Amino acid sequence: MKYAKTEAGQQAFKQRSPLLSARQRSAFILFDGVKTLEQVLAATAGLGVTQADVDHMLAQGLLAVSEPQAASPAALSARAPQVRYAEAWPVATRLTASLGLRGFKLNLAVEAATGYEELLALLPKIQEAVGAKACGELEQALKG
Repeated sequence: MKYAKTEAGQQAFKQRSPLLSARQRSAFILFDGVKTLEQVLAATAGLGVTQADVDHMLAQGLLAVSEPQAASPAALSARAPQVRYAEAWPVATRLTASLGLRGFKLNLAVEAATGYEELLALLPKIQEAVGAKACGELEQALKG
């Protein structure tokens, strides 16, 4: 089964509504109408996300069953900014944390980034700090 965010869900996410716990917010980001429920649960299993969390989001009207769409192959390969952010944020955090004290402020900026655009804006600073070669995985996740 595939689920997508509803307008109400996106508003609740943006407003940091108490309807979504921290772990549910992490899972909510991944529901894009393309990934299956099993893929999202597997990706967030380490956070403790369960079927009950998904059922809660469905009951609150934050998620809805995704309608199958006939899309072009190019559209299928394009990833939503939320997905890119969810994939790139842990990589950026790991890279900047490896800098130790000299990268402390940059690491704080990465951890404070709340969206794709903010993280993308930090990419040049991260590349400068750790080297462009070391940022290959991060660049792939962001621009991918």
